[in-house]
Amino acid sequence: MLNVITSILAELTSPLLVDYLVVAGGGGGGSQRGAGGGAGGYRTSIGGSPLTLIKSTNYTVTVGGGGAGGTASGGNATSKGSSGSNSVFSTITSSGGGGGGSYGDSYKNGINGGSGGGGSYQSTAGTAGSGNSGGYSPVEGYAGGVVVAISGGSGGGGGSSAVGNNTSGGNGGNGGAGTANSISGSTVTYAGGGGGSSDSGTQGSGGTGGGGSGGKGNTISSTAGTVNTGGGGGGQLDAGGGVGSSGGSGIVILKYPNTYTISNPGGGLTLSTTTSGSDKITTITAGTGNVSWA
Repeated sequence: MLNVITSILAELTSPLLVDYLVVAGGGGGGSQRGAGGGAGGYRTSIGGSPLTLIKSTNYTVTVGGGGAGGTASGGNATSKGSSGSNSVFSTITSSGGGGGGSYGDSYKNGINGGSGGGGSYQSTAGTAGSGNSGGYSPVEGYAGGVVVAISGGSGGGGGSSAVGNNTSGGNGGNGGAGTANSISGSTVTYAGGGGGSSDSGTQGSGGTGGGGSGGKGNTISSTAGTVNTGGGGGGQLDAGGGVGSSGGSGIVILKYPNTYTISNPGGGLTLSTTTSGSDKITTITAGTGNVSWA
C-alpha cells in the first residue's frame, strides 16, 4: 500500500515543462494628428527556459484586450489612445501596450507600456511612451517615436523588437517591428507597433506583427491592430471622425508533452489544442480563467 501511495504522490507532483508565448493587448492609436499605439508586451520561453509546473494544479491565464483609440469631438481631440490590457500565464505577465498621443498639449504624450505609444504635438512636440514597463530581461518591447519637427506627422508606436519611428518631414512615423515566433508550429510575427498619422505626407505603416497603419488627411482612415497579435492601433487624422484605431488583442500559446491533457476548470477561456509530433500546442485567444493538466 505504501508503494502505491508513493507512486501516486510522485505522479501528482512530477514536474511538467511548459513552453509559452504571452503577448498582451496593443495600445490604441491617438486621434486628430494621432500617433500610433504601442504593441503589447511580448514574452516567450522559446530560446530560453520553459516553466516547471505541477500536474493537477490550476494556473491562471488572461488574454489581454486591445486598447481603444483616442476620441475627438468637433474636430478636436478629447483623449489619447488607451493602453491595452495585460496578458498572464502563471507567473508570466506581459504588459499592455501604451496608447498613442493625440493632437493637443493635454494629450500629446504617448503612454508607457509593454511597448510605448508614439508622441503627437500641438505648440510643441510630445514625448513618446517608453517600453518594457514591466522591467523584464529580456525586454518585452520598445519606446514609441516622436515628432522631430512640427510639420503634420505623428510618431509610430513601439514594437517588441524595435522602437517606433520618428516623423520625417510631414510623414507619420512607422510602427516598430514585432518578433517572429514558431511555438505554434508555424512562424508568426507578433507585437508590431501602430503607424502614426500624417496631414499631407505619407502615413506611417504598421510594424510587422499586426500593427495598424496611420491615417492621412481626411481621405485615408487608420486601421486597427490585428486581433491576437498584440499589434498597436494606427493614429488617426481627420478621416473617420478623427477617432483613433484600437489595438489588437493579445494571445497565450502553450507547448507541452503530448502525454498530458489540458483542461479549463470553471471555463472562461477560448482555447484549442493540436498535436505536433511529441508535443501538444494549446492556443488561447480570449478570456480569463485557469488551466490544469492531467
